[in-house]
Amino acid sequence: MSRQTSQPAAKTTPDLSSAEGLLAALQDLRHTVEQEGLATLATWTPHIQRPDFLFSAHNLAHYITLRRYDLRDLQAALIPWGLSSLGRIEARVLPNLDAVIATLQRICGHDPAQDHPPMGSLFEGHHRLQRHTEDLFGSPLLHRQVRILVTLPTEAAFDAGLVREMIRRGANSVRINCAHDTPEIWRCMIDHTHRAAEELNVSCRVLMDLAGPKIRTGPVIAPPQKKRLFRGDYLVLSRCAPPPGGGDLCTPGIPAPHYFQTCCTVPEILDLLTVGAPVYIDDGKIRTCVVDTHHRMPDGSTALLLQVTHASPKGAKLRPEKGLNFPNTVLPLSPLTNKDLSDLDFVAAHADMIGYSFVQRPSDIDRLHEELAQRIPAGQPCPALVAKIETAVAVANLPELIVHAAGKQSFGVMIARGDLAVEIGYQRLTEIQEEILWLCEAAHVPVIWATQVLETLVKKGAPSRGEMTDAAMAERAECVMLNKGPFIAEAITILDDVLTRMEAHQRKKTPQLRALRSW
Repeated sequence: MSRQTSQPAAKTTPDLSSAEGLLAALQDLRHTVEQEGLATLATWTPHIQRPDFLFSAHNLAHYITLRRYDLRDLQAALIPWGLSSLGRIEARVLPNLDAVIATLQRICGHDPAQDHPPMGSLFEGHHRLQRHTEDLFGSPLLHRQVRILVTLPTEAAFDAGLVREMIRRGANSVRINCAHDTPEIWRCMIDHTHRAAEELNVSCRVLMDLAGPKIRTGPVIAPPQKKRLFRGDYLVLSRCAPPPGGGDLCTPGIPAPHYFQTCCTVPEILDLLTVGAPVYIDDGKIRTCVVDTHHRMPDGSTALLLQVTHASPKGAKLRPEKGLNFPNTVLPLSPLTNKDLSDLDFVAAHADMIGYSFVQRPSDIDRLHEELAQRIPAGQPCPALVAKIETAVAVANLPELIVHAAGKQSFGVMIARGDLAVEIGYQRLTEIQEEILWLCEAAHVPVIWATQVLETLVKKGAPSRGEMTDAAMAERAECVMLNKGPFIAEAITILDDVLTRMEAHQRKKTPQLRALRSW
């Protein structure tokens, strides 16, 4: 980089077609990554209590800095030299940069400013991720590293053989959804899990999933002679249950005299919405937007008037107890409801892992830690924490969520792809789930790939082709979650086979060149 004697010159773009230019670009990049990474780490350090996590936090800070830059031209320039193109740098950023720089220095005939990093340092991040995965899920099976997490149905409390069969077929962990059933039923599920794991001489951890705020539709009233909503229809979303007789008032300018009506189980959300805001119902099967925030009701109260922007050509049924999503609207809700706090008394004493629903901000992590501290005696180990990433806010805050959680305890991330897809859009989900995997690998944090994995197989007994591809892609996570269904045992067997096969071909982002036997 040349400088004028009279005043500092602007940085020149190195010539990436030469080894000297590549070397200069990489040295400049490394300097930036190290300096900006140190500044980021300094803001995180007050929240890190586990000394072991400092190493991972430092690497995460380096990775975030690195990925603020578009490195595609640099990658393309490295390939002809037979050097790493930095495409698998997540787990250990600086040693990978140092290895390429040291090699380029030798190619250029320079005395290397530093030796090639020790071989062990290049794999230290992978070893830490494996160790953290084992801390979370226990020991892996001999034939498979990626774990399988299975959601237990209510029947698991009364059928010990069902639980045993799940674990025998390859389930490494079980999930109990605290939105359903009771502590007595949960206790039976846990007892059956522990007994089966002991009989089969395998590890099987228990994840208990706090329900979080249930944002759902309430009772539904349909206008006369109408059973389904179609695109262009209107519906009223109120703050309380609609009156038994309906009796909606017409809004001027809209000819239809009667609309579908329902309410929101968390009514304060409605005060946050503005005209044009999207509102999605039932996992996005019905998509609407707000057209009036002060639609007058017969009792003088006001409600939201929504217009349907998307529904099946045959119409969609509006049903009670269906999820409501509000993309583009930041919901300042606590992820811990009164029910969650009550459930936490049992969960803190019995779970190996706590699934944290609707977590969005670092303060949400801190709040759960405070609640756990009140329930767990000093010196007793705290259950591991799994943050469910299901909103755009959680995605944006993911680095800080990781630091606040993993800085204090064993920690994992669940990509809750159902709600996340509705919140950010299906097209964006395809890239965001990849970015979450990369970011968590940089922090050496295990990831659970969740929602609708082999869903048709679990529910109907035969998978779709797309589901099989999705299951194969899931191998890049540390754990894959299956939901409950009548064919769950068969699904575990098939997923076990898919993951075992794919591990021979892929490790995270790195293809494994196992000998091919198809030809």
